[in-house]
Formats: sequence, C-alpha cells, structure tokens
Amino acid sequence: MMKYNFPKDFWWGSAVSGPQTEGVFPGDNKGDSTWDYWYKQKPELFFDQVGPEKTSYTYLRFKEDVQLLKETGHNSFRTSIQWSRLIPTGDGEVNQDAVRFYNEYIDELIANDIEPFINLYHFDMPMSLMEKGGWESRATVEAYVRYAKICFELFGDRVKKWFTNNEPIVPVEGGYLYQFHYPAIVDLRKAIQVGYHENLASAMAISAYRQLNLDGEIGIILNLTPSYPRDVNNPEDVKASIICDAFFNRSFLDPAIKGTFPQELIDIVKELGMLPEYEANDLDIIKENTVELLGVNYYHPRRVKAKETPKNPLIPMPDDYFDMYDMPNKKMNPYRGWEIYERGVYDLLINLRDNYGNIPCFISENGMGVENEARFIKEDGSIEDDYRIDFVAGHLRYVHDALQEGSNVKGYHMWTAIDNWSWTNAYKNRYGFVSVDIDNEGKRTIKKSGHWFKTVADNNGFDN
Repeated sequence: MMKYNFPKDFWWGSAVSGPQTEGVFPGDNKGDSTWDYWYKQKPELFFDQVGPEKTSYTYLRFKEDVQLLKETGHNSFRTSIQWSRLIPTGDGEVNQDAVRFYNEYIDELIANDIEPFINLYHFDMPMSLMEKGGWESRATVEAYVRYAKICFELFGDRVKKWFTNNEPIVPVEGGYLYQFHYPAIVDLRKAIQVGYHENLASAMAISAYRQLNLDGEIGIILNLTPSYPRDVNNPEDVKASIICDAFFNRSFLDPAIKGTFPQELIDIVKELGMLPEYEANDLDIIKENTVELLGVNYYHPRRVKAKETPKNPLIPMPDDYFDMYDMPNKKMNPYRGWEIYERGVYDLLINLRDNYGNIPCFISENGMGVENEARFIKEDGSIEDDYRIDFVAGHLRYVHDALQEGSNVKGYHMWTAIDNWSWTNAYKNRYGFVSVDIDNEGKRTIKKSGHWFKTVADNNGFDN
C-alpha cells in the first residue's frame, strides 16, 4: 500500500462562483448579468427552466455554508465577487448591500480558518455593459479595471489571494464561436477582440493591484486542456495539436506568464486579417504585468488530428486548422461526455515546470459532474458517491507525482463544494461534496466524498 503525502501547508479546498451560488433576492439591489437577462428572454434554453435566481442561496446561507466547508476539511476556498452585484450597472454606483454581504462572507471564512481566494470575473458580464458591447468594447476594459480597484480597496486588507479572471477562453468560445454563452453568435473577428480585451483587462487589473501596495498575490485561473496529437510520429497531427493549443490554452497562458502572445496564433490572425484593435502601449502593459500565481482548471484532455474534414470558406473558425480525434477505448464520464484522463493533470504541471518558469500554481478546479445523483441516496439520507472519490484520488495521485518531480503546485481545489447551478445545464449534473435539494429550501447534505475529503485534508494525504 502506497501513502500519498502532501506538504503540511498544502491548500485543500474547492471552488465556486458568485453567479452560480448566491441567488437573487428581493431588495438585494443586484443588477442583471448576461445570465439573468438570457434566462428572462429564453428560459427554455436552461435545463428544467431553472434560472440564476435559484442558485444555492449562499447570499442568505453563507454562514451555514462556511460551516460545511469546515466539516469537509477546507483550509482554503475560492469564490467570486459578482460585478453585477457590487456595481449593478457595471460602471456606476457601488451597491452597499453587496459590500456588506461580501465583507461578512470574507470575515466568516477567515474566522473559521479558511483562507478566501477571490476571483473578479466568472462569466458574469453586467447586462448594461453587454448592451454597449461587453468585452468587444474598450470601455468595458476601463470599467472592469475600476471595478477591480474598488474590490482591492474594499477587501484587500483581508483577502491575500486575488484572481483577475476565471477561464477567460470560455466567453470567447461560448459567446462568439460555439454559441453556449450569451450573445451566442459565430464571429471569429469579434472572438479575437474579446480575447484580446480580456488579456488586457487582466494585465491592467494586476497593475492597479500593485500600485496599491497590498501584501497579497494576484493571478489568473485558466482552464488548461492538454492537446494530444493522434499520432506523435505524424508531423501533421503534431502541428494540428500545437495550433489547437495556441488557440485554446496558450492564447491566455502565454500572456499571463510570459507577457507575450504565441507566435503561431499571431501568424494565423495576421493571415486572416483579423488583428484586434489595440492602443500603442497595450503590449507593454501586458508584458510588464504578468501573474504571480496560476490556477489550473483541469477536467479532460483534447485529442487532435490533422485537418481531414472540409472547412466552411465563409465562416472562419479555429477548427479550420485541426480536427478532433475520437480515441477508442478511452475512459469516459458519460454524463458530461468528457474523457477521464488523470495523467493529464501531471502533464500540465510538468509543462508549467519546464516551459513557464515553474510558476507557483494550484489545481483550482477538477471535478466530476453526475446526472440524477439522487439515485445514490441511501435510506439514511447519505449519498454514496464513490465514483467522485475515485475521480479525485486518481487525479491527486498524479498531482503527487508532479510534486515529487519538482512541480511548484501548492494545492488542490475541487469543483465544487456544494452542488451549484451550472449555466444552461442548471442542476442537471451535480459536482459537490455537499448536495443541495433545491425543492426543499436548499437543504444541504454532506456526501460520502465530503467526509472522505476531510480525512485527506486532515492527514495531508491518503493511502492508495
């Protein structure tokens, strides 16, 4: 039997976001985000027509939720401030009800020896700014930097771990390429501009943070999906995987850590005549304001092969440069349609060690969504989610291997603590250590995986 031991100061915890957990309540003075608006316009797009007002009610139940974090072994926890809650119009007055809530939430975490990791943007553009272009507009970049500075000034005396953005590639993919986030259009030129503005906004927020001389760290959370070629001995497959990686990983990873964009991506964008609009000193801002800490969200790999299918000459897309490869006999999570490949987390961490200066990092999301989890409820009300324990343990073994080989990985945060609302999927798939019964006033129950995770955290490791 092998023992997997982790450092005594390892970060054990989980991640959530404000828009997926807080809920919307009369008198909270929250403004609409794009999700609030989209649900009002097209509720049929959302699973069981459950919208963002029915998330897990953390706005009212944060003290109970913090106790559940403690009972499941957390010494750290990531959530986000909702831009549309703190500044309802995105660029106007600050909502004092939101200030009170976030102050009390942060203080409650600290009082229970759980370090708050606070993210500033998690797909929740204020609708009033979206109506003016959202991330397509330079004005949104300026509004975001103002919002970030307000957050630093309000909460930076206690919050020591800040993150500018969570998975910034997702608004690009979902909103402007593959139509699973608002505004759900297909426009590569706009997608490139959105991605550029998100990179610039992150760098400008980092600059603003450092100018305040606060004694914390600031980073970014990226969903890194390793791009594996179908055949490592086929140069065309390898080239396709490199280009795929440049589009979906390095488009944010390289600017965040190296301060530059990947040359493969620059060459393609130039060839297409789709360089984003930018100002003279933007690239210097990005170069001079790189991150100190990287969060790595890892769920599944991407399998890639050389382009074999025809491309649409009228609608340029990243997919013009590669095809997805359906590898036979892969292990799958059938509920999400995602491959389970535990070694991928090791490969990501070793890549960061070897090619990105071994930047301090942590696994900021990793999780297994399961549909209809209620079928695993026992007569005593407990939930036997052994599949989640197996999933987490399998990934932690590879995190441990990377640690043993010199990776600068500082912690592991699971997605998620308490079952939450997940965009158009709503509550279709459950991810939490703790279940939420949305039909029974949000009743919480710790699952078997939550009790297991506490023993792992308490012992800084586990037996194989």
